[in-house]
Amino acid sequence: MSKFHLNIQKLVQGEFKIQKVNIAFVFQVNCPGCFIYGIPIINNLYRLFSSNVGFIGVATAFEDFEYNNEANLKLLLDNGTLVGETKKYFKSNYGLSNYSEIPKFPVAFDSIISSEELINSDKIEVICNAIPNFSNFSEKEKEILLMKIKSYYSEMPLIAETFTINQLQGTPSFIIFDDNYNILGHHFGHINEETLKTRLEHFLS
Repeated sequence: MSKFHLNIQKLVQGEFKIQKVNIAFVFQVNCPGCFIYGIPIINNLYRLFSSNVGFIGVATAFEDFEYNNEANLKLLLDNGTLVGETKKYFKSNYGLSNYSEIPKFPVAFDSIISSEELINSDKIEVICNAIPNFSNFSEKEKEILLMKIKSYYSEMPLIAETFTINQLQGTPSFIIFDDNYNILGHHFGHINEETLKTRLEHFLS
C-alpha cells in the first residue's frame, strides 16, 4: 500500500489532527474547478465528519506561482478574495469578486523547495519507488530513469513537495489515508460528494 507524503509549511488555518481516517484536499487558488465544486464538497464533509475524520486542505502550486502562493491563500481564508482565472470565472459567471464558500477546514500551504533541493535529496528515490514495477528494473534501467527524472525537475524553478512527491495529476485532488499515512483512496478532478461521503463511511465502519 502506497504512502501519502504530507509535506507542508505551518498551518494557515485550523489544526490537523491525525485520525483513523483522514482526507487531504489538494488545490490551487488559481484553479476555478477547485472552487466550483471542490471546496463546497469538503466544507460539507467537514461539517458532517470533523468529529472522527482528519481534514487537511493543502494549497499547492505547480504553475502560475504569481497567483498560487501563501499570500493569496491567506486572502482567501480571511475574506474570500479571488485571484487569476478563478476570479475571472466567478466575476464573469456570477458577478462575484469574493468567494462565499470560504474553507472551514484546516488549511496549510504546500512546502515549496528549489529544484536543486529536490534533486539532491532522498525524495527523488521516493518518486522513483512510486513508479509501477520500479523495483524490478535492472540497475542500469533505474539509473537511466533517475537521470531522466532529475533532468525533468531541474527545469522547474520551484517544487511543491506534497504535489510532486505524491505524483498528483493536478488539482483538485482528494486523498483518503489512514493514521499511518497509507493511502486508502485517491481521486483527481470532479467527484460526486455522495461518492466521497460513502467512501469515508466505509473506511470508518
